[in-house]
Amino acid sequence: MYKELKKFKVTNQFSFTTDDSLEEVCNASEGSGVFLVYSIGDEKELIMVGSTGTVQNDGTLKIKNGGLKDKIVEGHQFAKTGRKYSWPAQMKIEDISTIEVVWYETFNDKTKVIPTFVEGQVLQNFLDENGRLPKWNVAF
Repeated sequence: MYKELKKFKVTNQFSFTTDDSLEEVCNASEGSGVFLVYSIGDEKELIMVGSTGTVQNDGTLKIKNGGLKDKIVEGHQFAKTGRKYSWPAQMKIEDISTIEVVWYETFNDKTKVIPTFVEGQVLQNFLDENGRLPKWNVAF
């Protein structure tokens, strides 16, 4: 686990296989924060980092309806379609049987850390350690 994430108290995780419904297994909150996606095989590999929520000039949070849950389930990746469709397809292409999604609320009533800042920290640490971004992150 990345040290940047230890301070966030509202967090959970879920596993997803190609036989599951992402909408049903996703237990993410409607809050703002980051999510990390791991492929589970012989080894656990971080394959993606994402975030949702934008802090405005006045310090308030702009959040899309559904927050983390909606971003994970309906967010577009690999195609112009929601992850509930694109993740199972990509998992089959890459022969990934299970992924684990760990999510953290980084901006709420008690904690105020910009979600994209935390996403950037985790990605920077990954880049420093591996010389590249996680394989499902196209760019940052």
